Amino acid sequence: MYSIQAHAKVNIFLKITGHREGYHTLLSRFMRIDDLYDTITFEPCECDTFTIEGCKGVPLESNTIYKAYKALNEHTGDLDLLNFFYHHKVVVTKRIPSQAGLGGGSSDAAAFMRLAKQACNLLISTEELARIGSTIGADIPFFIYDYPSANVSGFGEVVEPFEEETLSLELFTPKLGCDTAKVYKTFKEHLLPHIRLGSFIGWDQLTSKEILGKIHDPILLNDLYKAALIAYPELEQMAPKGWYYSGSGSTFFRVKDDK
Repeated sequence: MYSIQAHAKVNIFLKITGHREGYHTLLSRFMRIDDLYDTITFEPCECDTFTIEGCKGVPLESNTIYKAYKALNEHTGDLDLLNFFYHHKVVVTKRIPSQAGLGGGSSDAAAFMRLAKQACNLLISTEELARIGSTIGADIPFFIYDYPSANVSGFGEVVEPFEEETLSLELFTPKLGCDTAKVYKTFKEHLLPHIRLGSFIGWDQLTSKEILGKIHDPILLNDLYKAALIAYPELEQMAPKGWYYSGSGSTFFRVKDDK
């Protein structure tokens, strides 16, 4: 039996830098959350088709793990990969809430790819895995590299490790899911013309602690927060005062000592 942890992340800051080819470009600081993770396990099972357990309510064709499997299969053409999943099923133990801005689906897909590489002895580099992952989801390359902290830019495919001490963070996720596509669409319709690229010059050189120490307004730190509030007005009533906002979901965070 093979097993791997798929960690959550937060966006210390997230700034939209433009829009091209139908997608938004960004600059963001991603930080891995070590104490919140899903578990991906490959368990022996005679399967007629690729089988995933533990993702209730998610159709197979929409599941990021299945998309990762298909992309790996198409890229490598490796029969060992195909045969392995006739004799193993994928079991997901979910702990990361969905549509929360914590990257759960992307982390699961990345962890699957990393574990499949190991289990099937795939002759593929981490960089290749990241490139394949980027065709599935913008956050996947960060999770492929598994850096504790990184500056992420472009469409999410440029991942540069950032050397810093990771912060001990407290998370709050209300019972509300925020659809990423809806939040980005809202940003494009209402806020894209107003982005100011000069307003965050140098942020990628500051530590996360320095950034959070200088800027206390979650709307200034994360361009998608205002879009989420427009798309989901009830989120404003759920937001705890003085907390920061992650990704495009419904999760807020603060430094544990910052109370």
